Amino acid sequence: MTNPDNDEILAAGKFLQLRRRGTWEIADRINSRMGVVVIAVTRERELLLVEQFRIPVDRNVIEFPAGIVGDDADKVGEEAGTAALRELQEETGYANGEMHFLMCGPTSPGLTSEVVALFLATGLEHVADGGGVDGENITLHRVPLAALETWLEAKAAAGCMIDPKVYLSLYFTRDL
Repeated sequence: MTNPDNDEILAAGKFLQLRRRGTWEIADRINSRMGVVVIAVTRERELLLVEQFRIPVDRNVIEFPAGIVGDDADKVGEEAGTAALRELQEETGYANGEMHFLMCGPTSPGLTSEVVALFLATGLEHVADGGGVDGENITLHRVPLAALETWLEAKAAAGCMIDPKVYLSLYFTRDL
């Protein structure tokens, strides 16, 4: 990854680096600046959500299937749509539907250079086990769209954190 304007590198690990430009401190992923997020809906009108323990917040988090574009050596040059399909099947075991690009934007523009491409996948069917890769411990939830708000309230009351992007599904699935 390039070092814009000769920024000062404050720290670097295997996956992340912290750099300074003037008074700004910026967190970068080392191998990719793009992530993908998939709003995934089955043929039965169920929203596919994943739950996993996230060390930075020390809690289980409810979120969309998601991942990083081209961050492994065998995925250099990977397209965002290809990464979205891959992550969807790895994490949920669902595929064989229609994938539509919705938008692309920054995840946390005051902190990181990372941008995320958001996709809507519909008409999905179960084709594999899912659950993630490389030590991920992902629990899949199939939530009827009509019950989503109530379900999210119950998960939050039970102590899960809800990724705010999950609430996007209320907008993007309203006509399904």
